[in-house]
Amino acid sequence: MSNPEMLRALKAIVGTNWCLDTPADLMAYSYDATPLYQHVPDAVVVPGTVEEVAAVMKVAEEHRIPIVPRGSGTNLSAGTVPTSGGLVVGLNRLNQVKEIDQENMTATFEPGVVTAKFHQQVEAVGLFYPPDPGSMTISTLGGNIAECAGGLRGLKYGVTKDYIIGLQAVLADGRILQIGGKNAKDVAGYDLVKLFVGSEGTLGLVTEATARLIPLPETRRTALAMFTDLTGAARSVSRIIAARIIPATLEFLDNATIRVVEDYARIGLNTEAGALLLMQQDGTEAVSERDIARMAAICKEEGAFEVRLAQDPVEEAALMSARRAALSALARKKPTTILEDATVPRKHLAEMVEQINRIARKYSVEICTFGHAGDGNLHPTCMTDERDREEIHRVEQAFEEIFDAALRLGGTITGEHGVGEAKAGFLEWRVGSTGIELMKGIKAVFDPHHLLNPGKLFARENRRRVVVRS
Repeated sequence: MSNPEMLRALKAIVGTNWCLDTPADLMAYSYDATPLYQHVPDAVVVPGTVEEVAAVMKVAEEHRIPIVPRGSGTNLSAGTVPTSGGLVVGLNRLNQVKEIDQENMTATFEPGVVTAKFHQQVEAVGLFYPPDPGSMTISTLGGNIAECAGGLRGLKYGVTKDYIIGLQAVLADGRILQIGGKNAKDVAGYDLVKLFVGSEGTLGLVTEATARLIPLPETRRTALAMFTDLTGAARSVSRIIAARIIPATLEFLDNATIRVVEDYARIGLNTEAGALLLMQQDGTEAVSERDIARMAAICKEEGAFEVRLAQDPVEEAALMSARRAALSALARKKPTTILEDATVPRKHLAEMVEQINRIARKYSVEICTFGHAGDGNLHPTCMTDERDREEIHRVEQAFEEIFDAALRLGGTITGEHGVGEAKAGFLEWRVGSTGIELMKGIKAVFDPHHLLNPGKLFARENRRRVVVRS
């Protein structure tokens, strides 16, 4: 770091071992799970208490140095890449579940708690925290809050913002803000908790959170249906919802993804299938059995040529792996894997997948699509090589047109990955210039010197939208 005085101040706060400035350490914090983005920070600090976080923030404000909060770095929108340099604040040492309150059915935890480990702790006492992002074995709850993470259970149970009811956060000037709590009802003033969830580290650093929990479902049942074409799968999704069944999981894989997953996982998928639906229901044994049978019957009526019902937990895990293995399987194909998310109203699911396939052909790029069929959140995933700059340009053109297609169908540019820096140029397409102006006004109140995660959410340069007609 070029400022020795600041470096000494930071080391005095967190200790020499937790203030990192060697080239190897800085390189490790220069990227996240998003391809194509990388920048070395000036320094990295890893505070161990909220008081240390507050002191670090005061030093950063005094020296006007950018702050980039970071958990495990699993996000897919370049949300934790320090593209303006500055100071990365790692929150992984704040990793305690402070309380599981069974009487109030809440849990209070620090941001560095790994999501899957939190699931295990609350389920051990018969409670349930539904948000289950694909990266949950690595991602932290603080990162989930920053991005408002979703997951496979989003259709039935909602996403992170539906469960976070209290927060402690450190503001840009080092003040500690305490908002919300355990109350089931609380309408005292603006809902600042919801404002922070999904704010991507641009308003403050979350140092503690309280989540509401629900009873752990008694049982679950899982089935997989294979279709000759996408249309039958899409009709099945519509009919399942129309039948007033809200599945715990209703996932979709297209043919290209099925082929890659089967080559990777070897779980007996028919690679000639045009589409696959993975269905799961939970609740009482009677409800789970009834609903999974009704969903299987609907799929058969809509042309599914194979329906498999899991007979035991081992087979259930194998079927679920068909979806959870998708990204890992696709990542084996080429050096660079760009996983995006675009959401449309679920009635447009088939049309959106057809648009993605058309766009992929137009730009001669390889895109496989999977995602959350029940809530219309699709993950078009491109296998490419970032060293081939001409192909990367075509990939960027393809995704720009994919986002345009989603918006024309009444959808959005991101359902759960966040905006970050990767999609900042598209945000105005979604919220309009007035929306951007209001968001920037909110940002200025919390962060008047624009030190918190600069370049995220708000584009350095907005993209001009050229509406493309198919």
